Amino acid sequence: MNATRTSEKSDRALMNDLQTKREADRSQANREELTERIAQVIVQDGTIEPMKGLHFYRTSSPSECIHSVSIPAFCVIAQGSKEVLLGSDRYQYDPMQYLLGTVELPIASRILEATQEKPYLGLRLDLDPTLVSSAMVEVGTPLAQGSASVKAIDVSPLDANLLDATVRFVRLLDSPAEAHVLASLIKREIIYRLLMGAQGNRLRQIAVLGGYTHHIARAVDRLRKDSNQPLRIEDIARELGMSVSGFHHHFKAVTAMSPLQFQKQLRLQEARRLMLGQNLDATTAAYQVGYDDPSHFNREYKRQFGAPPMRDVERLREVAKIGST
Repeated sequence: MNATRTSEKSDRALMNDLQTKREADRSQANREELTERIAQVIVQDGTIEPMKGLHFYRTSSPSECIHSVSIPAFCVIAQGSKEVLLGSDRYQYDPMQYLLGTVELPIASRILEATQEKPYLGLRLDLDPTLVSSAMVEVGTPLAQGSASVKAIDVSPLDANLLDATVRFVRLLDSPAEAHVLASLIKREIIYRLLMGAQGNRLRQIAVLGGYTHHIARAVDRLRKDSNQPLRIEDIARELGMSVSGFHHHFKAVTAMSPLQFQKQLRLQEARRLMLGQNLDATTAAYQVGYDDPSHFNREYKRQFGAPPMRDVERLREVAKIGST
């Protein structure tokens, strides 16, 4: 009898090993296919949107920190690695992980691994919160309980099924007629697998109308729209039905920043965009984004971007000029 049990356990272990190997082989094949497909679509460094809501990235060398505003999205790296900074938090990922962002936030990111022979290749799939909510209802996903706040960005292992769905979505670029029918179905599958995966609770917290994360998402939207206006924490907290201390606590739990730090990053990024894109001088840009004291603006700008405003903008223009030649 003991010999029979031992044999059965050994058989089960062997079957599990074989299943694990098959999944590993499938994932490796999918990663190689994803790399090849992205490389064929985007042949020069930059960003393109080959399908609505699907973005491809290519970079042939490591980069400095790039400041931007994240949006709700599912991000996968086919080749290379990347680091994303949210406040004081750092998230590093490569082809073995995915990154999920669920709130529009000012972030900084940089490419860590990339060469001419093996460029960084990645994709971003934008997520519509309405579609997330619809998928939750359709599959009967339980709503998140309680009122805990959930960090707005995180990195998790990319399992075989989620990677497989991602590759099938990218394949649709070769078949526009099929994409018209299947794109929305595969996108729902990706959302389903995200909901069922390691970050499902985070995605559910953002989608449902309840919990402090939703309140903070509303506050983030308000701060983004009124970033050049004086910050009145008491008014925002009152509108959300929260105490000032509670609002501060939950805002930082979701964004890794205080409301004041969040507003400052938004203002500095917008000032940088105005100087670079509209040729504004530093003082004019400072006033437009809500600063009353240009010298204070200059100090905060240098602390954020590593150089005074106009010197930083001149450097960015030189980099752009080199990249276009």
